[in-house]
Amino acid sequence: MKYRDSGVNIDAAQRALARAKETVRSTWDARVRSDLGAFGGLYRPAPGEPLLVASIDGVGTKVKVAAAAGRYDTVGQDLVNHCVNDILVQGAEPLFFLDYFAAGRLAEGVLEDVLDGVARACRENGCALLGGETAEMPGVYAAGDFDLAGCIVGRVAEADLIDGSAIARGDRVWGLPSTGLHTNGYSLARAVLLEGQGLGLDDVPPGLGATVADALLAVHRSYLPHLRALWRALGRGAVHGLAHITGGGFPDNVPRVVPEGLTARIDTRAWTPPPLFGLLGELGEIAPAELYRVFNMGIGMVVFLPPGADPVAAGLADAVPIGEVTAGPRRVEVLL
Repeated sequence: MKYRDSGVNIDAAQRALARAKETVRSTWDARVRSDLGAFGGLYRPAPGEPLLVASIDGVGTKVKVAAAAGRYDTVGQDLVNHCVNDILVQGAEPLFFLDYFAAGRLAEGVLEDVLDGVARACRENGCALLGGETAEMPGVYAAGDFDLAGCIVGRVAEADLIDGSAIARGDRVWGLPSTGLHTNGYSLARAVLLEGQGLGLDDVPPGLGATVADALLAVHRSYLPHLRALWRALGRGAVHGLAHITGGGFPDNVPRVVPEGLTARIDTRAWTPPPLFGLLGELGEIAPAELYRVFNMGIGMVVFLPPGADPVAAGLADAVPIGEVTAGPRRVEVLL
């Protein structure tokens, strides 16, 4: 199977965004300090002030799994943690968060559970939940369906900004493990496990070690405490670049921070993906290249460090060396 077989076409979305770039740029002035394609947008309110970093995202069709399982608090945590990671890659600390919840009809207890998860993750990340929007839209959403999105704003001193420009030939690439699918690839995962194989959410497939529901609803990991520990141990300047592995996997996310003239080589033999990814590949007959384009494959954050910098010695016990930076065209080379 391929991702587009489940109804999602990453390439079509990228083409549409490329056509809209000039329309978006037409709204900018000198206070906008980033270009399209960054994980978060940078904005300087006034000269000498820290940069504001903003990002908006959702949890995709993971909400379908939550609704089917009747478990709603974890997707709220997913939403916040995903957004925190998106601005974290630019060195930003979160300030505040806003959520958007839409459903065909508000079922008793669902919104409360979702917001409980949002608030829990905001507290854990030191982020204020300022408010949000709740919409009932019968006719747009089917009975039992809902959607969830959120917007985060953080800040970073310009001297502490991480934009990948410091990445150099010889840098080492490290991976921080994910806790599962995080918030991407769920249309394909549902098509393979629930539709193609007819598995139930309470089933425990051989080798998975968990129910389908537990595996699919594992909370998206926030890397904020881990990167804070790394900055304290090594200094902010030691982190040359960061990439959050979300939709598009390694091929679409790593090149967003790699400078021209450099290639990031990722050796997938450096770690063993958790069983869920192997199960998806086997049952869905998904080619390895497609797996690494759709899923994070067990690595949720990529960290670029100079030679000799050791995140394990700095307290990140689960950090894994997964590659290096070489001279070459600006891209990621995923060695399968």
